[in-house]
Amino acid sequence: MIVAAARALRDGAVCFVGIGLPSTAANLARRLHAPDVVLVYESGCIGSKPTRLPLSIGDGELAETADAVVSVPEIFAYWLQAGRIDVGFLGAAQIDRHGNLTSTVIGPYDAPKVRLPGAGGAPEIATSAREVLVMLPQTPRPFVERLDFVTSVGSRVSVVVTDVGPLEPDPETRELTLTRVHPGVDSEHARARTGWPLRVAADLRETRCPTRRELAALRALRTEGAT
Repeated sequence: MIVAAARALRDGAVCFVGIGLPSTAANLARRLHAPDVVLVYESGCIGSKPTRLPLSIGDGELAETADAVVSVPEIFAYWLQAGRIDVGFLGAAQIDRHGNLTSTVIGPYDAPKVRLPGAGGAPEIATSAREVLVMLPQTPRPFVERLDFVTSVGSRVSVVVTDVGPLEPDPETRELTLTRVHPGVDSEHARARTGWPLRVAADLRETRCPTRRELAALRALRTEGAT
């Protein structure tokens, strides 16, 4: 999943990165095929080149390795809302068939089953980045028929990368459609792990297996800085 998401990030893109899986994939891309990708973090770090995976947007590693550090209002007003971000890279707790995301609550807002960390910059990223890449494991728990609360709209989602395969929005309906599967996965397995009747492309293809170089880079990225 991480390798497939990293491959989706093109060299030279200005990428607004979320912490967690998106940050792992973005930094893997920077080490492999996209050395000139510009990683932007919500804390105001522009062009960060961390030597290890950051623990949060406030991790000092991001500021120490950045080309510039600006205020949070400047990141959102001058960079994001002004249209200077090519790609927003997000995770979420839940997603629906149209790519809408929640990171706020699961269950009724006033009495939720789970209260999540919240929106952060995700709503702005989802509406202002030119395109949005989403990463999350595919099971019925996060892939739901209907969100209890919409944190971020899915109108600019171009691909959702999961541990099953990439899903892309239909050009007309914007409904997420399984277009490729990872090796060893079939469409029925994908449907069983989705909380709605999943659409499958007629020309369903298979993703390329991770190469030894990609796996080695990912393992190194995950172990650097570990004690």
